[in-house]
Amino acid sequence: MPPGPCPCGNGLTYAECCGRLHDGTVAAASAEQLMRSRYSAFAVAAPDYLLATWHPSTRPRSLRLDPALRWTGLEVLATTGGALLSAEGTVEFRAHHVAGGRRGVQHENSRFLREGGRWCYLDGVALG
Repeated sequence: MPPGPCPCGNGLTYAECCGRLHDGTVAAASAEQLMRSRYSAFAVAAPDYLLATWHPSTRPRSLRLDPALRWTGLEVLATTGGALLSAEGTVEFRAHHVAGGRRGVQHENSRFLREGGRWCYLDGVALG
């Protein structure tokens, strides 16, 4: 596990936060927590976690992460639903990155479903 603060930006260490989700110690309690853990999985290069938390109807067969892309920050802008007892939710976010010395941002509204008691990523719509 990477030492230091969690990439998702919530103020906890990686081990206290998304690391526990990545290693299977706990499952995400909300759509936002799953989205944050998925962002962190991109940041720490954990494609198996990304595939495992992707809804089977939209999950790709495989996932190759770009080693030249470095994720540098996450802003959660809005959430709808996605609470402990909800069946679905959305999370709007901006994920900042650097690639080839150039800064970029992924602005997305992601949809999540809860099936069998576990949250999973369904899909996302790119915004502006």
